[in-house]
Parts: sequence; structure tokens; C-alpha cells
Amino acid sequence: MRIAAVQMDFKLADVSGNLTRMIDKIRETRAAGADLAIFPECALTGYCFENIEEARPYTETIPGPSVNKMVEVCRELGGYVVFGMLEQDGQRVFNALALIGPEGLLASYRKIHLPYLGVDMYTDFGDRPFAVHEIMGVKIGLNICYDGGFPESARCLALMGADLILLPTNWPPGAEPAAEYAINTRAMENTVYYAAVDRIGTERGVQFIGRSRICDPLGKTIASADHTNEAILYADIDVKRSRNKHLIRKAGINEVNRIADRHPEMYGALVQLHSLKRPGR
Repeated sequence: MRIAAVQMDFKLADVSGNLTRMIDKIRETRAAGADLAIFPECALTGYCFENIEEARPYTETIPGPSVNKMVEVCRELGGYVVFGMLEQDGQRVFNALALIGPEGLLASYRKIHLPYLGVDMYTDFGDRPFAVHEIMGVKIGLNICYDGGFPESARCLALMGADLILLPTNWPPGAEPAAEYAINTRAMENTVYYAAVDRIGTERGVQFIGRSRICDPLGKTIASADHTNEAILYADIDVKRSRNKHLIRKAGINEVNRIADRHPEMYGALVQLHSLKRPGR
């Protein structure tokens, strides 16, 4: 599988315009041989809404109009797409991803970890467990932005067999260390491909930092983008590499397996409830 991480700008509350711009990029990535195009968090809607009532008119169900349009595009062009949006479910609103192909809607994901920032101050916490979805023989896990700051998120997906973890994001200033270090670390510690796809541009005074990055199962950077310009990053996914967790640097002397060498019986503190609460929650 060849993936394309599409770093681009979007306009707040311009669903039709954002959708059109994504479709143009899908055509470009398909012409370049990509099987899967990945777009940033909230690519359909923008991110810096000031309250939930302002955001609500731009929410959609999954499936819904924009998902259905993307299905049409995938059927026309072939290939698969992941993009961010705001999902309406009754009165609840989730920061969500849709995974779409010629077959239709394949999966969706609701962001579990919510920062005190942008529309995430008002959306509901994701209520579904992590899951892995297989496309073209590649097992794919979905996270969104702040999820990437919690190693448990990627580890759960790796234990479920993920070859590739996708992290559509809207990184604000201050997230530079995540872009520079965490993405490589998530890939290395789980022996998976990891693709962080950020946006650029400014929205209500927030200048998003770009710095999209794709890393290989050793944690090495395959491709990266700068912080100001639109860019498309390409990478080829080889599942033989992501599924070989036993790394032999020198047989009998230097070998590691970060899945088999775990000691989960010692990790009880990870699943203990805590009393810390963020503002407004």
C-alpha cells in the first residue's frame, strides 16, 4: 500500500469548500499512485469554534452527506480516504474520523482524549474502544491528535495487530515536541508505521504548525513536511516489517521485541482511575 499524508489548509465552517479541496487532493494523490489519502483532523469543518452551538450546524452523521460524497469519489477513482469531521449523534457531537473506500464507509473513530482547546472543549469524549481495520492486507488503527500524546492509545492498536497507525491532527503552537519526537517514538516502541497528518494556516488567531511526518517501524522518519506550506508526503507500507516484532541486531547478543518483552502484570497503575479533572469537565 502507498499512503499519502495531505498537509493543507482549511476554512472554518466551509464544509462544501473544504470537501471540494479534499477531492482535488485525492485526484492528485491517486495520479501519484497512492492507495490511501489521509487528511487532517476536522478537515471538513475547521476546528476553532467558540461553542458547541456555533459548531452544531456543521456537524453530520456518519454516514451522511459528506461521507456519501467521498464514497462516490472512491468509487470513481479507486483507493481509500481518511478525513476528520464533527460527527452528530443525537445531541452529542464527536471529533471523528471516517475511513472510506469504494465499498462504502468502512469505519469511523471518535476522539477519546480531548484537550482544552478549540472545538474539543465542547465535544463529547469518544465512547468506542480502539479498533483495527484491514484494507488491502494492511491493518490500520485510527487516533486523532491529542490521542498521540498517550502511549496507551498506540499500544492498544499495536496489540490488536495494527501495521499502520494514522494520526490526523490540528497541532497548535506548543505541540512542536510532539511532531519532532513523539511520532518517531510511537512508531519505534510499537514497531509500526505511524503517520501524523497536520494542517497549516491560521484560524481565529491559532496558527497551526504543520510538520506532518511518516515514520517506519524502527522509528525512522520516512518523510516530513515543513511548518508553513501545503505538502503531500508519500510512503510505501510493507507489512512484513511491521509484523516482525523480533528485531535481531546481532543474533544472540542484541535482540529486542517490544511486544513479547512486556510485563503487563507490573502495569496496574496504568488502569487505575484518577481524580484529576480538567476545567469545564
